[in-house]
Amino acid sequence: MGVLMSKKQQVEKVQKCSAVVSAFQAGIKDRVVKHVDTEAGEGEEDAKTSAFSDEKNTEEVKPEEADSNAGPSTSQQASAPVRDECKVNQEAWSRLRDGKGVEPEELDKSHQLTPPAFVRPKRESDDDQPVEVDLENKEQPLSDEMCDVCEVWTADDLYPCRICTRMFHDGCLRELGYLRAEALQEMRDTAHTVTGWSCYYCDNVNLLLTEEEMYSLMETFKQCKIIPESCLVSDELLQYRHFVSKQQFDKDLSDEQEEEVLAQFASLDPEKKGHIEWSDFLYFESLAVLKKFRTENSLVRLLTAKERDKARSVFQGLVMDKDVMITRAECRQAQQSWFHKLKDPQSCNVSISHVGPICESSPASSGSERTKIDENRPLTWADFLRESAIYILAARPNSSAMHIRMPL
Repeated sequence: MGVLMSKKQQVEKVQKCSAVVSAFQAGIKDRVVKHVDTEAGEGEEDAKTSAFSDEKNTEEVKPEEADSNAGPSTSQQASAPVRDECKVNQEAWSRLRDGKGVEPEELDKSHQLTPPAFVRPKRESDDDQPVEVDLENKEQPLSDEMCDVCEVWTADDLYPCRICTRMFHDGCLRELGYLRAEALQEMRDTAHTVTGWSCYYCDNVNLLLTEEEMYSLMETFKQCKIIPESCLVSDELLQYRHFVSKQQFDKDLSDEQEEEVLAQFASLDPEKKGHIEWSDFLYFESLAVLKKFRTENSLVRLLTAKERDKARSVFQGLVMDKDVMITRAECRQAQQSWFHKLKDPQSCNVSISHVGPICESSPASSGSERTKIDENRPLTWADFLRESAIYILAARPNSSAMHIRMPL
């Protein structure tokens, strides 16, 4: 195992290591000071106990005064949890706005590296224009040679992302605080396999939203009194969907739509825990926003080179004639391949018509005759990529939950 670095990289590495060592030393110093203070406090306590035993007995004779003095401190203690809860909620909203997700509680923040700042994307003027993606020429992007965090090369100790070209050390990700112990083990088990692993950038599809889109989503959460980083039960999801329907369409959900919401809940809770995780709910709603506000051409622009190469391979495997065309039925079959070995297609019962408040253009709402015609309609490579973009993006998270319905 070797390390290859330029002089500039060596300086930056030394600076990063110095910062970590300084933080570590400061933490040890604080612990030593606290320990010494504790011992000194115990010594003084013993001295006071022996020297002022008479005074202690005198104080025991006056319990009424002690009770009266304890009154104000009790009220202060009662108000402290309320202030702490408000502070925690404010920090949660800030992390949601910045896209930083949940911070593990067991980490000592004084000893961890500084996480990178996430910058939300901005829509360009040509964002909705068609994108020319050549079918024949594969891009075959190479993964980075050095860790994205420490910028050091250590051969087989680096773990690649299956979506982008970034590489990571497991130790660096642990120090950043983005992955818990079980998530780190999952990365070690899958990163070098066919299944692959999505880094914390690509796993969080909420980071694809612009500031304006994220603001709209956060306002909806606040109006529905959805608390960030909290799990949701089925009744809370139903209440949220009723509010969105009332806000968007000025009507309540029908019985059929309520059943569909419960099916959504089941697909987001594949392990049958009785609740859905905050990240899965956030990803589901983020895809809803993308589906609602973005055009298909805009969604294609969000795909990475690795995702486009996989789409090429899938499309070329379905082409059987010289016209380089496939049917819509073959297209939907191909869209299921994005979740191969990552998701369970049988567990997804969520209609694409209810990815958020979108229900007017649902494929499931079309009649049987129209469906047969659509199934045989030929699609070009460009059509296939545009219609598959939302499914490719939905397959990014490492979670086993289904954040979008598989095409029938």
